[in-house]
Amino acid sequence: MDILKRIDELRKERGWSIYKLSEQSDVMQSTLSNMFARKTMPSIQTLSMLCSAFGITMSEFFEEDTQKIFLNDKESELIKDYRLLNHKNQDVILKIIKILK
Repeated sequence: MDILKRIDELRKERGWSIYKLSEQSDVMQSTLSNMFARKTMPSIQTLSMLCSAFGITMSEFFEEDTQKIFLNDKESELIKDYRLLNHKNQDVILKIIKILK
């Protein structure tokens, strides 16, 4: 697995710049920039901090099955609540989400 590529994919999925990733993870921007420029692997501690920012575990980070979707606690709660709604209210929620994007 290309760890730097995976980090970059997760960052881009969220629409984050390196600066935003730095803010979210508490990893110095210079550390991230150097890591990508020099193609050096992050330490376990840095990778752990990045995973926390992405809302995933390290196990999920290394999961190679891209068909799986991992949810954090808030996402799980949202889906559970969504499933309790009738179809009309589910449609309303989807419209609200599209507006907010």
